[in-house]
Parts: sequence; C-alpha cells; structure tokens
Amino acid sequence: MSFALSLKGWASSKIRSSTHNGLKEIMAQPSVTHAAKSGEPPPQAARAMSSMPPDIPPDVLPPPRSTQLRRFAQIAIGPVLLLAIWYLAGVLGLLNNRLIPPPGATLIETWKALTEGTMFYDLVQTLNRVLAAFAIAAALGVPIGIVIGANERIYRSAEFIIDFFRSTPATAMFPLFMLIFGLGDQGKIALAAFSALLLIVFNVAYGVLNARKTRILAARSMGAGRVRIFADVIFLETLPQTFVGLRAGISLALVVIVVAEMFIGGMDGLGHRIADDQMSYNLKDMYGSLLLSGALGYSLNYAFLLIEKYFVHWAGR
Repeated sequence: MSFALSLKGWASSKIRSSTHNGLKEIMAQPSVTHAAKSGEPPPQAARAMSSMPPDIPPDVLPPPRSTQLRRFAQIAIGPVLLLAIWYLAGVLGLLNNRLIPPPGATLIETWKALTEGTMFYDLVQTLNRVLAAFAIAAALGVPIGIVIGANERIYRSAEFIIDFFRSTPATAMFPLFMLIFGLGDQGKIALAAFSALLLIVFNVAYGVLNARKTRILAARSMGAGRVRIFADVIFLETLPQTFVGLRAGISLALVVIVVAEMFIGGMDGLGHRIADDQMSYNLKDMYGSLLLSGALGYSLNYAFLLIEKYFVHWAGR
C-alpha cells in the first residue's frame, strides 16, 4: 500500500515538472513573449482565429444536405406514385390505352410539343392572362378589403354581397361577361379578375377585422395615432390572411382562365388546346396539356408559399 502511494506521488511530481517545463519553453518563444507584453494573441493564434468562421444564427444556416434530399424525396413521392399507378393500371388492362395512353408515351409527346410545337406558346398565353387577372384582383381587392374590414358595420353590410357573388359559380357568369366585354381576352381576364377579387376582398377584410385587439390597445396606450397603428399593427396582423387570399385568388384565376379559354372563343391557351385536342382525338397532347396546367397551378401556389415564408416568417409567433 505504501509502495502504491509513493508511486502515485512520484508520477504526480513528474507530471507537474513536465508541465512546468513545457510552459517555460512556450513562454520563452519570441512571439509569445511579445504577445504577453503587448496583450495581443501570438501570430499562430491570430491566424487560427482569423480563419474561424463568424458566428451565424442557427435559423440562417442552410439545412444539411441530407435534409434537403429527404425533403426532395418527400415531394417527389406524389408524382412518382401517380405515374406508377397510371402505368400499372394500363399494363394490367384496367385502363383502355386507346382512351388513356401510357404515361411514357404521353410525356414524350408532351416534351416534343413543348420543344418543337406550339404548347409552350399556349402556356405563355395562359400564364399572361392569369397574371393580368390576378394583378387587377390584387390591386383592387387588398385596399377594398382593408376599408371594409376596418369598420365592422361596413363589413356586416357588405358581407352578404361578397358571399353571394363568391358562392356563384364563375361559369354561370360567362354570358354576362361575354355581353359586356366580348369574346376576346378582355372577357376572360375580367371574369377571372372578378372571381379572384371576391376571394381576396373576403380574406383581407376578415384579417383586418380579426386583428388582435390587445396589440391595438397596447399601441394606443403608447400614444400611437391611427395611421401608425394601421401601418405597424393592423397591416402586419393582416398579412398572413392576406397571403391566404392571394394564393386562393391566383389558383381560382387559373381555373377560370383555362375554362374560359375552352368556351369563350380564342385561338390559343391551354384551355383552347385541351378542347381542340379532345375534338380531334389527339389524346396524348390533351393529357399533356392537362398535366402542364396542373404543374402551372402548383408552381404558382408554391411561389406564393415561398414569398409568404420570406415576408411573413413571423406569422403565428
């Protein structure tokens, strides 16, 4: 037992001695001596510190590559599953291939029509009409919704009119808009803008009306005026519901434009192409146009989700 204690004491003294000698050698170096006198870190430490990355907040860091791949796989499952079911249904004889061609042939025909035919031109024409209708609806709907929602009595008075026309099918309004605006693009854009306008007005007014009263009262208690309360409290409180209305509005505008292109004259657009392909029995091109219309709607909705995530990242907090 005494031998073990003496051995332990000898080891401890050797460690202290070697540590002391090592510190003396380090401090004897010119760079360390200069740093100790000047209060600056030695050159080696300064270079190491300068090469270190700055502190970055965790929410600004990009997601790991594995997370990005997992997210992409989750998004891709839906389209892959749809194509797989479509293909298997054709192979097993559950679908008539003369009426519903296999997905491979449909996608090849769609690619050729996009790159060599006029499908891309029809896509651009439909997109232009949708964006024009949405711009009109947003430019009018947002301020009208704010005015209606700012006063509860005005909101209750206009609620029936908004809900009545919002509940009326847009296709039932075709004859009216054809009589007023004619068979050209004006009639299609006006009908789509009117349909999207009602959705945007309703959502914006609802958002303004249901802004958190506690924050408004807190701003008033701090001496803020009406303009300041609207700009800093009500407007920001309304943004999440406003974006809900904008996303719903642009989706409805696309639906109305495509349907209007089918039935209200015109010589181009995805809706006109779908109707023309159906009449001429060009089924591969017809299904390709349908897929392209769905992809366009998904892209517009996803674009607004990204915009909403960027501008309204604080929603729900």
